[in-house]
Amino acid sequence: ILDHRDMSTSYNAEQRIWSGAKKQSAYNGELTIAQLIFNQLQNEPERVVQISITENTQLTRAQILENATKISVYLREEGLTQESHTIGILARNTTHLGTLGYGCMFNGTPFAAVNPIMDEQKICDLFNIIKPKLIFCVAQDYEKAKNVAQTLEAKIITYSGTIAGVTSILDIFKTALEKQFKPECNQRGINATLAILHTSGSTGAPKAVTISNNPILFEAFSYLKPNDVQYTPSSLDWVSGLLKLITTALYDTLSLISEQPFSPAHFLTICERYKISWAMLGVSQLAMLANSRDINAEQLKSLRHLIFIGGRIQPTTVAKMESYLQHKGIQCMAYGMTEMVTALAFNYNTHTKPTAVGCLLPIIRMRVVDETGKALGPNEVGELYCDHGQHWSGYYGNELATEEMRDSEGWFHTGDLGYFDDDNYLYVVDRKKDLLKYMRMSYYPNEIEEIIAQMPEVAEVCVFGIWNELDGDAAAAAVVLRDGSQLSSAQVVDFVARNIGANYKQLHGGAQIVAHLARSPNGKVNRRAVKEAFLKAAE
Repeated sequence: ILDHRDMSTSYNAEQRIWSGAKKQSAYNGELTIAQLIFNQLQNEPERVVQISITENTQLTRAQILENATKISVYLREEGLTQESHTIGILARNTTHLGTLGYGCMFNGTPFAAVNPIMDEQKICDLFNIIKPKLIFCVAQDYEKAKNVAQTLEAKIITYSGTIAGVTSILDIFKTALEKQFKPECNQRGINATLAILHTSGSTGAPKAVTISNNPILFEAFSYLKPNDVQYTPSSLDWVSGLLKLITTALYDTLSLISEQPFSPAHFLTICERYKISWAMLGVSQLAMLANSRDINAEQLKSLRHLIFIGGRIQPTTVAKMESYLQHKGIQCMAYGMTEMVTALAFNYNTHTKPTAVGCLLPIIRMRVVDETGKALGPNEVGELYCDHGQHWSGYYGNELATEEMRDSEGWFHTGDLGYFDDDNYLYVVDRKKDLLKYMRMSYYPNEIEEIIAQMPEVAEVCVFGIWNELDGDAAAAAVVLRDGSQLSSAQVVDFVARNIGANYKQLHGGAQIVAHLARSPNGKVNRRAVKEAFLKAAE
């Protein structure tokens, strides 16, 4: 069992490698996540393990096990019999989403979930990587799913609500239960692909990250107990949503789901009503909660683990949040990356090390390297290389990007810049990658730059993010005009608003007309220097 008392990091000065505390795993590599979940769901069959707050439903282990088994059989009968056969999900936190996930696991069918509020074309681009044979959606997203499915020649099934002439998950639940059912056992065992999460690399091209069927990757949360109540606002398109789906079954907890977007008032209400003991929030959500006029210690007294992920947060916000918690050591900053699935570091000592991301987990090793690949020592900033010693199948259908992410020695190149202090606490100071997030939605500067560049008055443009703890990276633009042209900052902002529908890609950070863009010695635009000049001019 892992708790904050196990969190320590050692440093090998000769090798210049930091390592988490040594700990014997509870798993021997014989059983997959799918097999373990199948076994766990057979215990205490009448125990309620999921509550939908929005739909006011409850599911027992027996109900989930039976329905997941029927989904697995259905997938097999539809011809999904190989690891390369995938399904796509437009994921909303409705009653049967988790059961659908377990059913895919039992059949050895990798599933890829996306957020249904995404642009239709972006969903199509992401699904085009994995080419799903089936696409599951709720009835309200049917029109969007239909257009995507037609492009990919995939079949649609609804898992909430019904559409005339379209197969519903309820139709699948009406079929007979197969006797002596056992989960499919892929020859690759724990190395087989369980799920696929979409992310993007530094080039801006979307990538599909394979998640292995290996329980060790989720063992960082083995401290969970049967009386724990878990909640995260995320769905299965985020690693936090997938993590909760898996850990709630592995460690026999109660899972709360809600379709309602995160708000402090909603969280406080359900925390008090359902006695939430474990919550995983984004840093912007934690900031909203800490600064809410509604926050009070009484409604939060059931919390024992409050984990926040997804970026930087002000120490004052962390301290403010802690003042409403019953005990120290409840708040935990988690640092990780989708490609490695597992958290890399936890910081339970937010009161003494408020800007650190913490100590390394037991299976994690880390190096800090400069631009030449030279290993650095304590208090020296460089790119973070990580290794968890486990198999990774890479980016789905993208061998080149896989090789760029994980080198021949097994080190993942995070793209994050950071360092370790003298106490072996890890700090992340910047992102080497250009990927930005606003309101938990990812975007690339070049997506907005391409639009602004269409303006005939524009000679050059550089877009970057201006970070704040509530929203994340608000897009801002520095624009160089063509000789003799006239254009105002407001016109640039308005042009983007008229040509990009997504709110998270708007120029919430504003725009400036500048004489030139700062450049690096190699002639490329220096985005960081441009941003610094922008902020200085805005003072």
